[in-house]
Amino acid sequence: MNIVGKITSSLRAKLLTMFVILTSIPLVAVGLVSYQKSFNTVSGHSKAATMLVADRLARDIDVLFQDTGRLLELEKSPQVLRFLFSQSETYDDAKYLLKTFDLYRQTYTYESVLNITMINLYGRGISERKGVFQLDHNPLRNPHFTTLMKTPMAVLNIPPSEASELDRLDGFLYPERNVISIIATVKQPITHEVVGFIVIDIDDSVVKRFIDNVAIGKTGFFYVTDAKGESIFTPSLLSDPEQTRGDIDWKNYAGVARDSFVDSSVGKPKFVVFATSQETGWKIVGSAPLQEIVEDANRIRQLIIVSVVLSIVFTITLYFFITSRLTRPIQLLKSKMRQAATGYLDAKVKPSGRDEIADLGSSFNIMLEKIKMLLEQSIREQEQIQKAELRTLQAQINPHFMYNTLDSIVWMAEAGKNEQVIQLVQALSRFFRISLNKGRDWISIKVELDHVQSYLVIQKTRYRDILDYEIDVDPKLQVFPILKMTLQPLVENAIYHGIKNKRGKGLIRIGAAIEQAQDIVLFVEDDGIGMKPERLDQLRARLDEPRESGYAEDDQDDGVPGLGGFGLQNVHQRLKLYFGERYGLHIDSEENVGTRISVRIPKK
Repeated sequence: MNIVGKITSSLRAKLLTMFVILTSIPLVAVGLVSYQKSFNTVSGHSKAATMLVADRLARDIDVLFQDTGRLLELEKSPQVLRFLFSQSETYDDAKYLLKTFDLYRQTYTYESVLNITMINLYGRGISERKGVFQLDHNPLRNPHFTTLMKTPMAVLNIPPSEASELDRLDGFLYPERNVISIIATVKQPITHEVVGFIVIDIDDSVVKRFIDNVAIGKTGFFYVTDAKGESIFTPSLLSDPEQTRGDIDWKNYAGVARDSFVDSSVGKPKFVVFATSQETGWKIVGSAPLQEIVEDANRIRQLIIVSVVLSIVFTITLYFFITSRLTRPIQLLKSKMRQAATGYLDAKVKPSGRDEIADLGSSFNIMLEKIKMLLEQSIREQEQIQKAELRTLQAQINPHFMYNTLDSIVWMAEAGKNEQVIQLVQALSRFFRISLNKGRDWISIKVELDHVQSYLVIQKTRYRDILDYEIDVDPKLQVFPILKMTLQPLVENAIYHGIKNKRGKGLIRIGAAIEQAQDIVLFVEDDGIGMKPERLDQLRARLDEPRESGYAEDDQDDGVPGLGGFGLQNVHQRLKLYFGERYGLHIDSEENVGTRISVRIPKK
């Protein structure tokens, strides 16, 4: 049987399928929607938080360069302009400039500024570290100075990799530090003609501290790139700086100030966020495995999955609890109905509760009781009908038996055989008195034997030359009850079908015995002509056939009804009707030897 067949053939399977479908579909739908919403919300919050960190770092760098950029106001100082215009070196001017540098430092507290340098177009300059100096080459060979000559209003922020080039030009070295240089022009106030350059060197550790103190998730980090996407600053704890290199095409984000995206070009997907510093044009880039960014969302997904699974398990458990209250009584009722269908009407249901199923069980019990009552009533009616029919047949004494007996009495009286007449009349009187028995069906075995003996006395008077009989029954057995007219038809059968057709005198014996301590077996046997095996089989089969009214073709004209009427078949069916199926007649016969008919009745 396929799965659909199993489901449709069982109410319990239908309920389980219904429970699982009606519960799982809404739970799965709600779970998917909840997961999608929570995933988008949580991952969106994580991405937004990371973006805020990147914006904050960009603002910190902007603030750093804005504060440091205040030193560029030195270009407005007359002493600076006089120093840059002058070709002669005076100690007082240099001393005054250095004091001016120190004043700015004390005013704005520039701890990250390593050096301030002024250089004119002829290579003459002054710095905090070296004092007054003269370059041995043209300063305009420096590409940054060349750029500023083309765009005098610009301010260049040179990262460490490019600042070292400037250091080599002016002879300043920072062996233990990398520097960031801020370069701007010094212009004549009226004509705005470029007269020199101002260079401010900043310790790059300030920027590194910004990115070292911030992380994304467990393994994510921030780093700084220039406008082309080349790494400028990487975290100190990053074991491999090459991790900042990827296949990201930063040209696509050239005009974008801030954004976030997922990079799947190399290895596992990474979440990338960046913000652009307005002062420097550098990009503060954050990179972290996407799995860490959506870790909280994944936890929510796992929680939703566990909730759905637990809900389904709870539903199935609830199903088994409900079906134990619903389908189990129905299955029990179904089983009892099947038993009742086989004929076992005592298959009662024990209703529990007050619901419809309990009412159905009570109605089923009432129905069985009514069926039993109707069956018992029908059986009683059938028994009464059968008993009435049997009593009617019992009362149908063949008038020929009475006429022949009366003729025999008249003949004997005319012949002067008074004693025989008296004996015959007494026997006939006893015979009819016992036959009537005031309408009662039950008599003792002793009375039944007296009835048979009266019948034999009458028949022996008529057939004295061919008939003899013996009655040998233990007196202890004669007290037990028996249906009247049980043995007489057997004796009649022995006379008319056994002895009468035999040449010479025949003997009829009547006896009794106890079998299995609970049954009494009476027998009537004769030494008549017996029966052939075929006839014996037909007779045995005929005993259990439904009895037809009237007399069969083998009824005797001068006796009570024979085999076809109130004969052996009638006696057998009466015994079965009153005592049960295991009781009745059993016939044994052998041709030319005789016939034995046994009567089994209960000993009670």
